[in-house]
Amino acid sequence: MEYNFRDIEKKWQQQWKESNAYSVSNDVSKPKFYVLDMFPYPSGTGLHVGHPLGYIASDIYSRYKRLKGFNVLHPMGYDSFGLPAEQYALETGQHPSVTTEQNITTFRTQLDKIGFSFDWSREVRTSDPQFYKWTQWIFLQLYNSWYDRSANKARPINELLTIFEKEGSLTLEGRLSEAGFGKEEWDAYDEKQRHDVLMNYRLAYSSFGEVNWCENLGTVLANDEVINGVSERGGHPVVKKKMRQWYLRITEYADRLLQGLEQVEFTESLKEQQRNWIGKSQGAEINFKVKASGPGLAEEKVEKGIKVYTTRPDTIFGVDFMVLAPEHELVVSLTTPDRQDAVNEYLGYVKSRSDRERMSEVKQITGCSTGAFAINPFDGREIPVWIAEYVLAGYGTGAIMAVPCSDQRDYDFAVHFEIPITNIIGSHFNGNEANPTKDAVLENSGFLNGMAMKEAITAAIDKLEELEIGRRQVNYRMRDAGFSRQRYWGEPFPIIWKEGMSHPLPEKDLPLELPHVEKYEPGPEGEGPLANITEWANLPGGGKRETSTMPGYAGSSWYFLRYMDPHNHSEFCNRKVSDYWGQVDLYIGGTEHAVGHLLYSRMWTKVLYDLAYIGHDEPYKKLVNQGMIQGSSRFVYRIKGTNQFVSAGLKHSYDTNPLHIDVNMVDGFELDIEAFRRWKPEFENARFILENGEEHSPGITGEKGVYICGAEIEKMSKSKFNAVNPDQIVEDYGADTFRMYEMFLGPIEQSKPWDTKGIEGVHRFLRKLWRLFYDDLKGKVWNTDKATEAELKVLHRTIKKIEDDTEKFSFNTAVSAFMVCVNELVELKCHKEEILMPLLILMAPYAPHISEELLYQVRSVTRSGENVVQGSVILEAAYPVFEEKFVQETAKEYPVSVNGKVRTNITISLSATQEEVEQIVLDNDTVQKWLGEKLHKKIIYVKGKMVNVVL
Repeated sequence: MEYNFRDIEKKWQQQWKESNAYSVSNDVSKPKFYVLDMFPYPSGTGLHVGHPLGYIASDIYSRYKRLKGFNVLHPMGYDSFGLPAEQYALETGQHPSVTTEQNITTFRTQLDKIGFSFDWSREVRTSDPQFYKWTQWIFLQLYNSWYDRSANKARPINELLTIFEKEGSLTLEGRLSEAGFGKEEWDAYDEKQRHDVLMNYRLAYSSFGEVNWCENLGTVLANDEVINGVSERGGHPVVKKKMRQWYLRITEYADRLLQGLEQVEFTESLKEQQRNWIGKSQGAEINFKVKASGPGLAEEKVEKGIKVYTTRPDTIFGVDFMVLAPEHELVVSLTTPDRQDAVNEYLGYVKSRSDRERMSEVKQITGCSTGAFAINPFDGREIPVWIAEYVLAGYGTGAIMAVPCSDQRDYDFAVHFEIPITNIIGSHFNGNEANPTKDAVLENSGFLNGMAMKEAITAAIDKLEELEIGRRQVNYRMRDAGFSRQRYWGEPFPIIWKEGMSHPLPEKDLPLELPHVEKYEPGPEGEGPLANITEWANLPGGGKRETSTMPGYAGSSWYFLRYMDPHNHSEFCNRKVSDYWGQVDLYIGGTEHAVGHLLYSRMWTKVLYDLAYIGHDEPYKKLVNQGMIQGSSRFVYRIKGTNQFVSAGLKHSYDTNPLHIDVNMVDGFELDIEAFRRWKPEFENARFILENGEEHSPGITGEKGVYICGAEIEKMSKSKFNAVNPDQIVEDYGADTFRMYEMFLGPIEQSKPWDTKGIEGVHRFLRKLWRLFYDDLKGKVWNTDKATEAELKVLHRTIKKIEDDTEKFSFNTAVSAFMVCVNELVELKCHKEEILMPLLILMAPYAPHISEELLYQVRSVTRSGENVVQGSVILEAAYPVFEEKFVQETAKEYPVSVNGKVRTNITISLSATQEEVEQIVLDNDTVQKWLGEKLHKKIIYVKGKMVNVVL
């Protein structure tokens, strides 16, 4: 019986589907284990061989834990709202709902061919109204909640209202509004004033913020879509524009997000990325009064002054200038008349720059003096005030005190604009570069003179607080998360605006469905496309719907909870169900989501926990980041200005341009020239200089030689023509081969190149496994004979290795161990059911189809009359138990030396005594030969190591 993998895989995939073999119940009587993949964007290009890497790893672990007796939740769905889906629809001239449905169908077909154990009955799609109904509901919980800093948790906004009605805001710890108010003031506020006060506290709030506005495209662009002041798409001018946006007050959770990292199993590098993004620091907030010089500088602004935050208050005597963000509210009033034109011109330049460009540009130094001066609060020195793009309004206070001798960016700025530099660190400053040391003894520093800098930090803060010109402050780099997108394909906000006030939709009216329109052009003045649908946006009784939509990360921030209870129409997830499944035990996905998605998901979980909707405040217990399977690109070398291509070995003799070509036209490195000519019309008459120097022209045959392509390992992508379709691999070699080969390529966390030729070795291994059961000529060869010690040793050594490697996610070494095991069983001519049946169960997570088929065949024959097929033979099997007694060594092969030179090897029982060892050695023919007529003096026996006969 031949190993017909196509028929076998088709048969079992159909059987699993029809029997709902992988459907999982919320059976609280069994221990649970939740395995989750970061769900995919259903893009139009479908999967390439790199995409399933994490899915295969999670599937192996899910099947393994199920065999171990766990109730395993292993769901799959689609992140189907957001920019990728909308862009693909725009590019293809279709509606996102149509392309998304088509793309999901393609993805599902491809995934099914690989044999995953997903519970498809729990599938979610973020663009499904029955899913985003609950995304909108959770948004309303955020909108209707505030963060109580004294209790360190979110609370319903109605409880805050009660506080305001009783005593105002004066007793609130760390109130969010600048000035507090008493009960009488609250009573006197009108509806709009109360609305605005509450907006300062809501966890989901609306505020005006700067966005990248592209007039030509009529839309707001993300920072990633702006390059050097123009749109990535079309190269149109982009400027900064203030627009009303929704935000999530994630900054209130900064400390808890940091503390939570100590409770989860993330890699240290990923934790560090999150810590850096949150950017907690301790320092001081200092107020610098302003010398009244600007024409609009009112007296209160002089007193209020410029507020800065610094982690290095010890350097305050080294402040040589101050820098404000160009967007800072004081810029207009500070600027002196003689500097007005220059400042306006500079502000126009900065508006064309994205925040990312402003922060990443280190070589280009730009700035503009306002003509104003601030006053050092300790020594009264006048400090010039500048504006510069490297300071952002959204970071800290939007202003910095510049200390050139200690900060390189400040130093470069001072040198560029010829600002004198004060040296406060003595010999630690060489005049040629800044030194950020904390080890210097301060000079030129007033009352801090002679102090070590580390000590001076505390002394400076104490003095600031004593003089009431500053205070201790903890600051965070992280900003509140923007939650608006001026796009069409996203969740509509359940918000109605009336007279400048936001009103939440009643929960009974959810979901607010996205209206279907054929065209979704940008709305007026940067509003979302929904603003164009006046019959939807404008309500008959007055008021207007929010016309922005939620970002792509909205649905992905909580989708893991919906998988637990996907068909619940009355709540997002029943509390008893979420208490059972709890945290995701294993989450697998890419490092590109290290900060964005993971931080937002962690925040949403903490909010739902605070409001008692769930019982855990971290979503993911353990995270594994899979590496990337890279493509091996191929290049041809076009001689510039011609349609002639030169082989890689000769390209240095010509002036050429490398061109990516489809890897499917190349055998190894040898180009199929005719396939290349058929590839695109422009190459129909292409001519080639072959590796041996001969020319190959269209229509001419008989040339000897080949065209050798160049190669490079790159990211696998459609644009580089190096993507390999898994459907073709599965068709040629089978899903089991594909699964095991992906794991065999290397550690799951590492990136590695794809090489289709290497897959043949794994395929041969599976055929060798098959032949342990079926001989090509004899047919069935397995038997029920009793296993030998050697066979049991091979099996139990494999059980131990596979179990250890699977637990450690070391899937590549597990595949190697399977290969070693099968080779050893072939050598032992082992066809015994006692050995092979447990081996198949071990193999099932890695190669489920062949394992199911062989186990079914064995049981069908040996248990005649039983109905052995109930969707899956193996799923309910018990995982083989390792028994150490079978791998313990009872004998060892010793090197035996005569007078120090090894002459032979003898296998001796580990329990042999000295006398028994001596007798065995002296009876050996080889030892007798080297002894000859001589007598031995003694025999040195080192147990477990060696034997030496001394003459």
